[in-house]
Amino acid sequence: MPELPEVETVKNGLIKKVKGRKIIGCQVLYKGIIAYPETEKFIERITNQTIKDIKRRGKFIIFELDDYNLISHLRMEGKYFIKSPFDEVSKHDHVIFSLDNNQELRYNDTRKFGKMHLVKKDELDKTPISKLGLEPWDKALTTDYLKQKLNKKKAIKTLLLDQTIISGIGNIYADEILFLSKINPEESGANLTTKNLEDIIKYTQEVLEKAISLGGTTIHTYTAVDGITGRFQQELLVHGKTNLPCPNCHKPIKKIVVNTRGTYYCPNCQK
Repeated sequence: MPELPEVETVKNGLIKKVKGRKIIGCQVLYKGIIAYPETEKFIERITNQTIKDIKRRGKFIIFELDDYNLISHLRMEGKYFIKSPFDEVSKHDHVIFSLDNNQELRYNDTRKFGKMHLVKKDELDKTPISKLGLEPWDKALTTDYLKQKLNKKKAIKTLLLDQTIISGIGNIYADEILFLSKINPEESGANLTTKNLEDIIKYTQEVLEKAISLGGTTIHTYTAVDGITGRFQQELLVHGKTNLPCPNCHKPIKKIVVNTRGTYYCPNCQK
């Protein structure tokens, strides 16, 4: 699943390609992508809307239009492509926006898990965005905030994946953050020290900033706009490194399962 750096990369690519363009037509080839409103109203309302800006919140892309916000969640394998109207339509192209420059913005999703909400600008409470926690760079993300939110008898790995606490962290980056923080992924959130929380904030920001600068992590089928891939996978320290030497102590990286999620860590460094 694309995480915050990948979604930020997609957003930045879309800004370059479609900001300022008017949507003059829309085809929905698979209605399951449209979460709100019903498909016919979605098509009617988005037609003749101009893409004023594109932003990101957590793992969501927000297309700011004249009268509405289009909230797009890529889920597992959602992608956006810029195509010509004469290009063949892929069987995985599910929503096609015709633009005023004789191009098409196509939403492509192999698994069909992605969702779109089209809401008025004062109706974000009708979308999953309303439930998101703080952004990683929000000044309100402090140790006091984390003490309240993480003070639970749940594994810290599970808590970092909770989008209502810090938005945007997914499985890959949670492993990297915990490794750098020297915290065992199975450690209870209630047991974390102030130093642990300081490290989580520090390395959350550092890891995500570096991943954004490298275009995200290309694992499985993630690509940015027009198939551009990221390079952060070359910087991964533990994720996906089962039995390879830890970059710090050189003992083998171990893979375990934490709350159904494959988790990579160094048992020696993260005690």
